[in-house]
Amino acid sequence: MSETHKKVLEKANAAIVAGNYEEFLTFCTEDTEWTFVGDRTLNGKEAVRQWMATAYREPPIFNVARMIAEGDFVAALGEITLKDNDGKTAQHAYCDVWRFRDGRMAELRAFVLETGSARALAEPA
Repeated sequence: MSETHKKVLEKANAAIVAGNYEEFLTFCTEDTEWTFVGDRTLNGKEAVRQWMATAYREPPIFNVARMIAEGDFVAALGEITLKDNDGKTAQHAYCDVWRFRDGRMAELRAFVLETGSARALAEPA
């Protein structure tokens, strides 16, 4: 089952990168619960949809370094590049821990830290 969950998460992430947020939501349960540790909790697909509309004004860029799966859980570690409200690009390190139920993503615990602007990371030292 673990490998199946990893494949579901890969497909869901591909939908986000393509800007197809509605397709992404098809991989989530109706009562999905997302907790951004130290920030907020979203309850249900509609709350996630509304959050995505503002957080993902442009599709993010993912670099998944590793996925670790066991039972109904998949942890994804990597980097994500997002644009903020001012259009500035910011790089984040993340670890998402997903719990699956009936083949869909039912719960997320996201640990996200901003590591700097993508421009600053690309400049020579």
